[in-house]
Amino acid sequence: MSAPRLLLGFDYGTKQIGVAVGQAITGQARELCVLKAQNGVPDWNRVEALIKEWQPDAIVVGLPLNMDGTPSEMSERAEKFARRLNGRYNLPVHTHDERLTTYAAKGERLAQGQRDGYRERPVDALAAALLLEGWLAEHGAA
Repeated sequence: MSAPRLLLGFDYGTKQIGVAVGQAITGQARELCVLKAQNGVPDWNRVEALIKEWQPDAIVVGLPLNMDGTPSEMSERAEKFARRLNGRYNLPVHTHDERLTTYAAKGERLAQGQRDGYRERPVDALAAALLLEGWLAEHGAA
């Protein structure tokens, strides 16, 4: 299989899942949307619509590890979500260490002048873009 060119990134959460799109040629990603989730389960019809619209070569799911690098309860759930994506859409699904991406996303929004209101303007999709860029930096263009 050739190296992925277009990827979707998911910042998994139990209430919200941030989604971003990125490409290997530039190594850049941008935020797309935030999907609502019920106890970690998204509206699979919305996910399918995104897969159909963007037709990614692969998917990257953020892996929320503990600061010491050990798996967390959330990383187990994120891995299960990654397996479900792979099973449903038959696409390669990679996981990527997402430690500090939400913190970095909030820092970026702070630099843009956002002081709070993360509920109204969530950072999940920006965190997805940052984790996708991190994966691309490591595994980037072939």
